[in-house]
Amino acid sequence: MADWNAELYSRFEKERTLPSYDLVRAVDGEPKTVLDIGCGIGNSTQVVAEHFPHARADNSPDMLRYSREKHPELEFITLDAAHDLGKVQERYDLVFSNACLQWLPGHEQRIREMLGLLNEGGTLAVQIPSQGKHEVAHRAHWTDRILSHRPYNELTEEEYFDILSENASDFRMWEITYFLRMPSCESILEWYRGTGLRPYLAQLSDEDKREFEAEILGGIREIYPVQRSGEIIFRFPRLFFTAKR
Repeated sequence: MADWNAELYSRFEKERTLPSYDLVRAVDGEPKTVLDIGCGIGNSTQVVAEHFPHARADNSPDMLRYSREKHPELEFITLDAAHDLGKVQERYDLVFSNACLQWLPGHEQRIREMLGLLNEGGTLAVQIPSQGKHEVAHRAHWTDRILSHRPYNELTEEEYFDILSENASDFRMWEITYFLRMPSCESILEWYRGTGLRPYLAQLSDEDKREFEAEILGGIREIYPVQRSGEIIFRFPRLFFTAKR
C-alpha cells in the first residue's frame, strides 16, 4: 500500500476529526486504560486524551512522526493492526478505532482480536466510512497503468451485526452523515488525495497522475452540484458501533 502523507491528510483535520467526538461521547463510564488503534496524525488520540488518560498507536512512520511532534504529551507506539493485535499482551478498558478498520482485511477476525484486548466489561468503540465506492481506476483505459486496486474491506451493516451479536455481550450500531461545507470540487479531490486515491496515484507517472486526477475531478463535478453560495455539500457518512466484551 502507498505510504501515508501526514501533511496532506492534515489539511482537512477539523472535518476528519468530527466523528471522533461522536464516538468518544458514546463510551460509557470512565476507562482508565485506553488503546487508540490507527491514531493517524494524532487528532483522534487527542480527542480520546481529552476524555480519558492514556492513548496509543499507528503503524505509519510519517503519521507517527507527525503525531509525536504535534502531541508530545501523548504516547505513540508502532503497531501493525493487520498482523499484531493478537500479540498485544496488555488489556484495556477501552479499545478505540476511528477510521482505521476499513484499511484492514478480515474484519471478523480483527473485531474478535480487538474485543480480546479488552478487560472484562471493557468497551470497543469503532467508526468506519460508509462512503460510496467510486472506482474510476477500474475503467478500461487505466488497466495497463494501474495494476493493483485498493481493496474495499468494509462489510454490510448486517454482517457487522452478526459478528457483534456472536462475539460481544452487548453492542449498538448507528450511522451519521455529516454535511461538510467544501469550497469547491477541487477541494473534494484534495480530500481524496490524502486517503482513497493514494494507492492509485503511487502507481502513476506525473503525467498520468494529472490525467487521472482530471478524470476524477470530472466525476466529482457530475456527482456534487454547486450550491447558490458557491460551496459544495460533501456528504460524509460514517458507521459507528460500540461493543462490550
